[in-house]
Amino acid sequence: MTNHDHSNGHAHDHTAGANARQLTIALALTGTFLIVEVIGGLVFNSLALLSDAAHMFTDAAALAIALLAIKIGQRPADEKRTFGYRRFEILAAAFNAVLLFVVAGYVLYEGIKRILDPEPVGSIGMLIVAAAGLVINLISMRILSSGKDRSLNVKGAYLEVWADMLGSLGVLVAAVVITVTDWRWVDPIVAIAIGLWVLPRTWILLRDTTHILLEGAPRGVALSDVRVAILATPGVASLHDLHVWVSGADQASCTVHVVLSEGADADAVRQAVGDMLEERFDLHHTTVQTELEPCGDAGGLHV
Repeated sequence: MTNHDHSNGHAHDHTAGANARQLTIALALTGTFLIVEVIGGLVFNSLALLSDAAHMFTDAAALAIALLAIKIGQRPADEKRTFGYRRFEILAAAFNAVLLFVVAGYVLYEGIKRILDPEPVGSIGMLIVAAAGLVINLISMRILSSGKDRSLNVKGAYLEVWADMLGSLGVLVAAVVITVTDWRWVDPIVAIAIGLWVLPRTWILLRDTTHILLEGAPRGVALSDVRVAILATPGVASLHDLHVWVSGADQASCTVHVVLSEGADADAVRQAVGDMLEERFDLHHTTVQTELEPCGDAGGLHV
C-alpha cells in the first residue's frame, strides 16, 4: 500500500496581505458606525435603527470572520490540529448565524408590539444617522470591490455590506416619511422588514456552516460522478473508502483507496487520478492510496 498526497501547496495568498488591509479598514468603519447606530437607536427611540444596527453587526461579524480566516487560516497544522485552523472561520460564522436568529426574533417581537402601540421617534436624528450609515456602506463597498473577485471571504463581506446598504436606505426612507407625516408605525414596519430581509441569508449561512461541520461533500460535487470518473482512469480496477469533504469555506479534500489493474504502475495511476480530480472536480487536496487488492474487508466498487 502506498499513499500519495496530490496538493497544489496552496500558494494562495500573496493577495492575503492586500485582502487583510481592505477588510481591516472596512471593519474599522463598520464597527465604529455600529456603535453610533446603537446609540442613535436608543437616543432617538428608533427600532428601525436598532434593527439596522443588528444587520450592521452581521457586516462587522462577516468582516471579522473573513479577517480571522486569513490570519488564523494561514497558521500551519500542528501536532494537535493536524488539519490546521481553517475551521475557526466556520465556527465563527455558525455562531454569527445563531446570534442573528436571536436578534431577529427580538426585533420581530418588539416591532409587533410597537405597531400596536406606536412610540414617539426622533425622526431627524434617525435621518442623520441613517444617512451617515449609507455613506459608510458606500465607502466600505468601494474598499472591498477590488478584492471581491480574488477572495471568497472578501466577496462574502462585500455582499454583506451591499445588503446592509439597502437596510440603511430603508431607515432613511422611514425617517423621511415619519418627519413629513408623523406616522410612527413606519419605524417598526421598516424594522420588521429589515429583520425578515436578514433571516433567509442567516438560514443559508447556518445551513452551509452546519454542512461543513458535518464534513459534507462540496456543493456541486456529486460523489457518484467522482466514483465513475476514478473508475474510468486507466489502471484502476476498483475503489473503496471514497471520502470528499470541505474543511474550510473553500478548501475541499478527497481521499480514496484504489485497487490497481494487473500490471498497472502505482505512481502513474496515482498521478492520473490526482490530476483528473483537480481538473474535473476542482479537488486540489487529494490523497490516493493504491493497493494490489482491497484492504481488509472493504467492499470495493468493481468494473
